[in-house]
Amino acid sequence: MSADSVVTRFAPSPTGYLHLGHVRSALEGWRAAREAGGRFLLRIEDIDHTRCRAEYTEAIIEDLRWLGLDWDGPIRRQSEHFDDYRAALSKLDAMGLLYPCFCTRREIQAEIARAGGAPQGDMGAPYPGICRSLSAAEREARRQSAAD
Repeated sequence: MSADSVVTRFAPSPTGYLHLGHVRSALEGWRAAREAGGRFLLRIEDIDHTRCRAEYTEAIIEDLRWLGLDWDGPIRRQSEHFDDYRAALSKLDAMGLLYPCFCTRREIQAEIARAGGAPQGDMGAPYPGICRSLSAAEREARRQSAAD
């Protein structure tokens, strides 16, 4: 792997002030990028409009600068890229790679338990694909049922 291919990022959600876990994550990402001659990116995960606050975004940026961290390129604010996400979803939909899931969390957990605990790594059980094979008619019926 070449040095210029090393890219790390720090992507906090501005729902509060930085805590020590954030600081460690940011410092490690920054250090890894700088030691490899790579790039360190700052991405603000500000798509939760009910909990994210502009004052937290500014405080996070100020705190990172106080720590002596810098980043390469402009700060990417996720809320400014909804059109990109819609375009990506449209492309995946056109390829037939998307499907809706109508299950509750409880139903998904029950299916994972029924299957004997789906194969998983450290990240926990993956979504078991319960609604993946629904026909178009079944999907529409479930949409109508959910709308009622």
